[in-house]
Formats: sequence, structure tokens, C-alpha cells
Amino acid sequence: MKKLTALLLSVMMLLACAFSASAESADYLGVMLGTNVMSLDTNLATDGDSFEVIADCIDGLMQMDAEGAAVPALAESYDLSDDGLTYTFHLRDAKWSNGTPVTAGDFVFAWRRIAQLAGEYAYMLDEIGNIKGAAEIISGQESDLTTLGVNAADDKTLVVELNVPVSFFPSLMYFPTFYPINEAFYNSLADGTYGTSPETFLSCGAFLLERYTPGTADLSLKKNPDYWDADRVKLAGLKYQVVGSSDNALTAFRNGTLDVVMVSGNQVDAAKKDAELSKNLKVTGAGYMWYLTFSQTEKNAQGGMLANKNLRLAISNAIDRDNLVDNYVMDGSLATYTAVPPQFAASATTGEDFSADQNAFADYIGYDPDKAAEYFETAKSELGTDTFTFTMIYGNNEGDEVQKVAQAIKEDVEAALPGLTINLQSMTKAERLDKMQEDNYDVALTRWGPDYADPMTYLGMWVTNNSNNYGFWSNAEYDQLIADCTTGAYITDYDARWEAMFKAETLVLQEAVIAPLYTKAQANLINPSVQGIDFHPVALNRVYKDTTK
Repeated sequence: MKKLTALLLSVMMLLACAFSASAESADYLGVMLGTNVMSLDTNLATDGDSFEVIADCIDGLMQMDAEGAAVPALAESYDLSDDGLTYTFHLRDAKWSNGTPVTAGDFVFAWRRIAQLAGEYAYMLDEIGNIKGAAEIISGQESDLTTLGVNAADDKTLVVELNVPVSFFPSLMYFPTFYPINEAFYNSLADGTYGTSPETFLSCGAFLLERYTPGTADLSLKKNPDYWDADRVKLAGLKYQVVGSSDNALTAFRNGTLDVVMVSGNQVDAAKKDAELSKNLKVTGAGYMWYLTFSQTEKNAQGGMLANKNLRLAISNAIDRDNLVDNYVMDGSLATYTAVPPQFAASATTGEDFSADQNAFADYIGYDPDKAAEYFETAKSELGTDTFTFTMIYGNNEGDEVQKVAQAIKEDVEAALPGLTINLQSMTKAERLDKMQEDNYDVALTRWGPDYADPMTYLGMWVTNNSNNYGFWSNAEYDQLIADCTTGAYITDYDARWEAMFKAETLVLQEAVIAPLYTKAQANLINPSVQGIDFHPVALNRVYKDTTK
């Protein structure tokens, strides 16, 4: 009898645990990710999905409001010196998930580490943020990290010194590169393990890391009860799931596995025609611009054939971008003919969209097979050959429309330019990025998302030796224009800076440094019980602090 009673108690306990887990799971928001999160280390993360998860768990000095403006987060307030060169941030009371307080020293440590390790996003401190001493440390000219213009006056006061005024500096502070790291915790870990598991990661944001293994789909977060703004956060947690195809995303939404999914192509059309699904469809600007980049060095592309400007112009003018977005992407994305995409950067003096005129560069870029053929004939004459074979690489885990877009580009180019063959090679996003950074490719189908609401988030990529200048293009006039806009003559003359950036963009398109294709929209299916997700085209595409389910 005692054994039976004990058995019944055990079964009841198991059922209670199962019910509790099920109830807790029901309170979690199920969210689709397009790719695996490779790293939660702010020095190593380079993709939007990783940045989203990091921002779920850690606050910056500032955060984004619903309209994308920079508002206080860990910094309760800040002061700016009269010359615009010194920011003094006053920190609020907040603590890490191990119970220790968040201090100004955590920011000093994190920023010095970014500069010292010189990861892909270290340029945000130097070329974009213009923080004093950053350039010298990142380049290796200076090894003394105390020369970086970031210091803790005390535990609650962070002082940042700039080389020149940066009007959008507060908005940079919500980007993960500028987030803090607890120094004592970091130093207690084995080398290279920070941010690779819940045990090697601390939160000070809205959510805690519950489960995570790098490069896998196993990722969940739970509400942080000790978050400084915990009363604002209503979700019990987030369960992320990597979904590789739009078909699978639609299935996951229909069966209730996920509350938020992104669909594209035929699935968007199917959702629009479905009476119930259409009510749950929300199209938002994602900010990402897809484009082709060309290796212009002699080691690739038939001995550097793509260094020929006319050949690149021929390829660019052979592509029917409207066909790409209307018949392959099909999610509201916009055909794009500028190096800075439309609808994300507006003039502070006129309010005009920097890229409102998508015909501004019609002399160099558009869909014009006749013009493409003319450029091609010139290129063949200059290069002394009639045949070309290039390989175009693209990611096989970046949304199922990418393969279709790659195939459509191949068909457009080969039809308009007889004698030019494009072979397609799919690979993971990580492999694609490695090949581009190592200059081990011919043509790449890639994308870039804006980190802050200024044209420089795109234009800064094509400066000589920038880590994101995948074509290894170099132009002294371009470099000077960008320098004038970031550290020189135009830093306080907003209208002159705007005009100079337009001249820089003109050079990129005249020289066909890239072939812009389309600006991505996100067609989201959202469970009708879910409200309050903030969608942004800049920096952090989705924020869940005000979300309810």
C-alpha cells in the first residue's frame, strides 16, 4: 500500500511538473529566426539575429523607443559638453544576473576589449563613433588601452571623449557593440568561452539566457525578474526556432508552434488570399539591402576580370530588379537602384529621404539590356576576350527566396550577355562571409542592414581597407569625401555633409562597386493574441520589451 501511495504521488508530481512546463511554455513567445545564432559575444556577433538575442538580454546606455529614437536605458541621463566632444552618462541602479551591480567600469572594459580585439564591428568605435584613441588601438599603433576615450569617473558616471562631434552618437549607444560586459565574470571564464552557454553569459536586460548552444536551433530566454524595468516586461520568455524555409515557417504558424514567423515568395501570396491568415499578416521594412559585390583583385574572377568597370556595369544593368521582388521575393521588398536604400535615412533639415529618387543614377544603373550589351562590348574589347565564367556564391540558410533570386540573376545576366556564364555555389552564411572576407570568391549575393539611421552606415563600407569592403575597392576621392563627412570639413555643416555623401554614393554607382538589388521587407505572420512587438528597419529589427501574449 505504501509503495502504491508513493507511486501515485510520483505520478502526480510528474504530471504537475509536465503541466507547469506546458503552461510556462504557453506563456513564452515562439519566434522564428532565419539563421543560427553563432555568437553572443559582442566582439564576434555580426548578424541581425545574434544582435537581436544579445539585445534581449543586455541593455545599452540607450534603447530604442517604438519610433526608433534613442531614449534612456542603463544611462538614466547624459550631458554633452558645449564643444560636442564629451558625453557624460549617468547610470541608473541596475544589476547583472549574478547579482553584481552594473557599473561604468563594465562599459570601459567592454569597449577597450572591442578596440583591442579589433573584431569586424570595432570600426563602430573608430570610423563611426569617432571615440578618441580608438583608431590607434584598433590599428595596433597603440597598445595602451587607457588611451581610449572612455573612462569611469565613478561607478555611476561614464565619460566618453570624441575626436569630433557626432550628431547621432546617442543612437549608437543602443547598438550591441557598445554594450557592457562584467569584467570580473569575463575574467573568471576560460579563453574563448564567453557567451557560448547560459553559464558563460550574464544578463542585465529584459531576459535571461535559458538555453543556448552556438550554431544550433536550441535557444530560449526567460524573463529577468531583477531587470531594472521588469514591470514593463510582460512575456514569460522567448523560445526561438530556426526555420530554413518559408514553407516550414507557414506550417509552424498554422499549427501554433510559432507565434511570429517571416514568410516570403508564394507563402506571402497564399497568406494574403487566406481570409484568416491575411488578418495576421504584417509587412514591415527590415532595412537590409541585398546586393552583388565583385572581387576586383587579380587572384579571383579569371585573373581579376571583374576589376573592369564596364564588365561590372554590364552585369548590373542586365538584372531585372522588379522581376526579383515581384516574382521571387514577393514580400513587399523594394527594387533598389541606389547604394543607400530608400526609406530609412532622412535629412534633419528637410526631412527628405536620402534615397527618395531611385532614378538619380539612371545613367549608370537600371534594368536596360541594351545598355548592358554596350557595356559588355566595351569590356570585351578592353579585356581582349569574348568569354567569361564566374562563380556567384550565396547563402543556403538565409531564406528560401535567396536561391530563387540567385537563379533569376544568373538567367538575366546570361540572357543579356552571351558569352558570360555564372555558376552558382550555395553555402552557409558563415562560409559565405569567410570567403568574402578572405577575398576567395568572384561574385557574392550578400546583404547589409543599417546599424544607425544615417547614410554613413552604408557608405562607410567602401572606404579603403574597411573590413566590409568585400570588393577591395580603393578610391582616394571617395575616401576623402567620407573623411570630410566623419572627421573633417563637413562634420558640423549638415547640408554640406549630405551633399558630400551623395557625391560619394555617385562614385560607388559610377564605378559599379556593387550592384544594388532590393531593400528587404519582412512579411510577418503574428499570432492575433500577440501585441506590442516593436519593428525597426535600423539596428535592432525586433524588440519585445512591450510585447504581450
